[in-house]
Amino acid sequence: MKTLRSVFRFYVDGFREMTLGRTLWAIILIKLFVMFVILRLLFFPDLLAGKDPQERADYVLENLIPEN
Repeated sequence: MKTLRSVFRFYVDGFREMTLGRTLWAIILIKLFVMFVILRLLFFPDLLAGKDPQERADYVLENLIPEN
């Protein structure tokens, strides 16, 4: 338990002492938000929304198996 506490304290102290790092972490978090939330809403619509399980299964089956 003492080792875990010292590792946690190490990271807390490190983040507390950062100056430029906080700005970089903010940029990283904003980019992740844009990539996973905004782009998902705009470019990846939920094609299976509002369908019952049988319709979902049929839709997936039609799109997974190519027709010859």
